[in-house]
Amino acid sequence: MKKMLAILGSPHDRGSSAAMLDCAVRAAKASGWEVTVVHLYEKKLAFCTGCRTCISTGQCVIKDDIQEISALLKGCDRVVLAAPTYWAGVPAPVKNMFDRLLGTAMGEARAIPRPRLSRSQEYLLLTACNTPFPFSWICGQSRGALRAMDEFFRTSGMKRLGRMAFAGAGGRPQLPAGITRKIGRFWK
Repeated sequence: MKKMLAILGSPHDRGSSAAMLDCAVRAAKASGWEVTVVHLYEKKLAFCTGCRTCISTGQCVIKDDIQEISALLKGCDRVVLAAPTYWAGVPAPVKNMFDRLLGTAMGEARAIPRPRLSRSQEYLLLTACNTPFPFSWICGQSRGALRAMDEFFRTSGMKRLGRMAFAGAGGRPQLPAGITRKIGRFWK
C-alpha cells in the first residue's frame, strides 16, 4: 500500500487550506492510499539553532516532534503540504519545519549539497490566498508561497507532482468545484 503524508500548515483546521488538504486526503484514501495527517500547529517544534549538525548526521539534535515528521517524510511515497499564503510566503511554523528538516532533506559532500530523499517520492503543494486572482499571482502572493514550499522539496530530491493556489479564499472554506476536481485528478 502506498503511503501519503498530509501536512496542514495552517492554524485553522476548518479554513481553505484545510479544505484543500481534506479533499486530497479523501481522494487518496478512495484510491487505496494509507494516509497520515500531521497538523503542524499542534506539534512541538523548537526553532532551528543553525548548528548544522544535521547536515552530517541526517538528524536534528533538538529532540521534539521533528523526529516523528522526519520519519514520516522518509517513509512516504507522496507528501501533500497545504499551507496558506502569508505575505507572499509560508506561515512561520512551515518555514521552521523546513529549517528543522534540513538534515533529513540534504547532506553535503565537499560542501556540495546532496539530496537525501528519493526521486521516487512525489510532492503536491496547495496554498490558499486571500488576495483574489489575478492579483494573487501578479503581485506574487500565492506564487511566493508555492516557490518557498517547492524549494524545500525540490532540493531534497523529491519529484513535484503539482502545485495549486486557491486565490480569493478568505472566509471560503467551501472549495470551488474546479479546485476539487483538480485536486482529485492527482489520484486518477
